Amino acid sequence: MCHIVAMPSVNMRQLRDTKRLKAWLRAGKTVELCDRNKRIARIIPENLEKSPANWPDFEALAKEIIGDRVLPGADLLIEERGRY
Repeated sequence: MCHIVAMPSVNMRQLRDTKRLKAWLRAGKTVELCDRNKRIARIIPENLEKSPANWPDFEALAKEIIGDRVLPGADLLIEERGRY
């Protein structure tokens, strides 16, 4: 079984759309730069190793703030919508 994955490519005009280009590079993809349907360059992402983010303990934080109360979210939503 063969899996061929096309390399993302942009032409000179699309190069202005840096949001999409940055997203591809951050995802680790190599991007082809084309001019009149001919490849003229490859943009290769920099391999920067990042340490995994240390997420806070949201459950303990919620327990500290709210305690053992159960918040009636659906009731509050119905109450808010009823005002309009």
